[in-house]
Amino acid sequence: MEQLSLAMRTFNDRVKQMNQTNGKQLVLSAQEARSLHNDIFAMLTNIAELASKGNTETDVIQISVDGGGFK
Repeated sequence: MEQLSLAMRTFNDRVKQMNQTNGKQLVLSAQEARSLHNDIFAMLTNIAELASKGNTETDVIQISVDGGGFK
């Protein structure tokens, strides 16, 4: 598994620090936000590609319910 990008690690560290100090806000610079956005988008694209490749076989599950003996 690839390691997290610098932008993701930095964001994670800052959220941890905010939680430890009971901070109420987390402010990102425009560059930090762009980098995080790019990395998240790339990660989601990879997940979508993997999901579409892994979904080539479909298992069919058949379930029958007869209702039992309700009166």
